Amino acid sequence: MTESVRGDTSPEQRVTEWDGDHARTGAADGDLPGVDPAELGDEDLIREVQRLHRTRLDTLRHATDSALANHLRRTAELETEYLARHPGREVDPHRLRDA
Repeated sequence: MTESVRGDTSPEQRVTEWDGDHARTGAADGDLPGVDPAELGDEDLIREVQRLHRTRLDTLRHATDSALANHLRRTAELETEYLARHPGREVDPHRLRDA
């Protein structure tokens, strides 16, 4: 259901806040599942991002709010780490739109 129907916030709004560079949550570092993305090698980081993207729709449609919130948090952490490592990543010209 949407926020206007339920009267509360989405799992993403409840869990993840951006500090400008990284996803933050209110939990202590040791309370969150998953390896710190900064500790992953490049191949492991890409593999984890791919795994999350493969499960995205199923998680969105069928997971509990807490599972969805964890999925959103973990995706934000991993993608933020990827972008930090590859700030000048190559952009495919076929993905650009005419302005």
